[in-house]
Amino acid sequence: MNQKDFEKVYEQYKQQGEQQAQSEAGETNPDGREEFVAVKKNDDGDIIAFKTNTGRELDYLQALDEAKSGRIAHIDVFHKYGRDIIRSEPDGIKENNLDNLPEF
Repeated sequence: MNQKDFEKVYEQYKQQGEQQAQSEAGETNPDGREEFVAVKKNDDGDIIAFKTNTGRELDYLQALDEAKSGRIAHIDVFHKYGRDIIRSEPDGIKENNLDNLPEF
């Protein structure tokens, strides 16, 4: 395979992921779990708090506990830099990434 073939296959892969994410977005949250809809950032641009679709405001540790227990939809927790970190599920949609949510 040449470079162009690799790029073509990768573009097909990305398009399939975006189509799947959009179709899943139609059913956004069938089990009724809360979702993060806004964030609060500090002066360095770090996310320090989250607001859910029910209006609850959670500090980072509260949000981490809720995400770990599966009560927040579309969120992953992973371990990096010696600590647990919250991130949005990778779905190919940049608009719903935590950094792109509106601030409250």
